[in-house]
Amino acid sequence: MVGPAVMTVPLRSARLLLRAYDADDAAFVRDLYSREAVQRFLGDGTARTTTLEAAREKIAGWQAAWGADQVLGVWAVCEPDGSPLGTVLLKSIPDSGADTAHDVEVGWHLHPDAWGRGLATEAARTVLDHAFAAGLDRVVAVTHPDNTASQAVCRRLGMTHRGRTRAYYDTECELFELMAPDSFTASSRGAVRDDAVGGRAAGAAPRGDGES
Repeated sequence: MVGPAVMTVPLRSARLLLRAYDADDAAFVRDLYSREAVQRFLGDGTARTTTLEAAREKIAGWQAAWGADQVLGVWAVCEPDGSPLGTVLLKSIPDSGADTAHDVEVGWHLHPDAWGRGLATEAARTVLDHAFAAGLDRVVAVTHPDNTASQAVCRRLGMTHRGRTRAYYDTECELFELMAPDSFTASSRGAVRDDAVGGRAAGAAPRGDGES
């Protein structure tokens, strides 16, 4: 069962609310992560979340790992009213063959109904702005070599392609990186930390799949 003390920092962009997942999102999480179109480039492409219990366990795992972190996290990418559209993550990424994480990765998994609207790019940019405002100086993204749609998102984010690597996840990935601007301000690209938002908006969504 997901505990009540969720600390994931809520964020806003022009069109989106990014908030912590909670137990009420289990049906959406099951729908999102049961889809072949979403899972095909995650891990070996065969994993599926097919039950509400499994979805609740996934949410509980995210909250246990990242719920108290003020910089990193797993966010539900949502409409302004809190209705989820997908996931964006900012988390430590362990080296292949080791438990030690030296880098932080950004990733995104949007529901197919939300593809083609630029929402993955907007959500990822929001958490990148949050990361750099908090003092991180470098963030990476890794994609399946065939995942050209997510590679396009990386390029729209201004990330630099560093070629193929086996440094993460014990598999071959395309590596992208983004360094913090020399003089970064969170307002420069519109990322807003919304301390007034807890869970859902008051009065009112590890390798990204193919969304824009």
